[in-house]
Amino acid sequence: MRRIQQGFTLIELVVVITILGILAAFAIPRFAALDAAARTSATSALVGSLRSASALAHALYLTAGTAPTTVTMEGQTVTLAFGYPDLPGIVLALQDTSGFSQATATGTLTFTKTGAATPLTCIATYVAATSTTVPPAIESAGLAADTAGC
Repeated sequence: MRRIQQGFTLIELVVVITILGILAAFAIPRFAALDAAARTSATSALVGSLRSASALAHALYLTAGTAPTTVTMEGQTVTLAFGYPDLPGIVLALQDTSGFSQATATGTLTFTKTGAATPLTCIATYVAATSTTVPPAIESAGLAADTAGC
């Protein structure tokens, strides 16, 4: 007489659980690395946005021809210093800085990506122009060399 098999054996279940454990051991570190890569990309994108907003405001300043102290961008009045956005002006020119905290100290505006394990490796800085011949300094501190902890 034949017996009808009605489920999995204990050995089959142990083998499947072991395989799933091995796959998880490889997959979890990869997903954790994606988190840091996303923060690095967001910070790099903010640096590009800072450069674009500054260049656009300067272009509007140049086209006005009368050395205005403000320009209007997307309905926002952006204040200028030497033809480039000053610190409050660049924030208005950007319009969206969600996901970043801001701090101002001695003429420098620093954007720090929220959620970074080591915040100093995940920042973008904007230093306002100091003369009409010196454009603002825009940097992504730590991104080029070391993104560990971003």
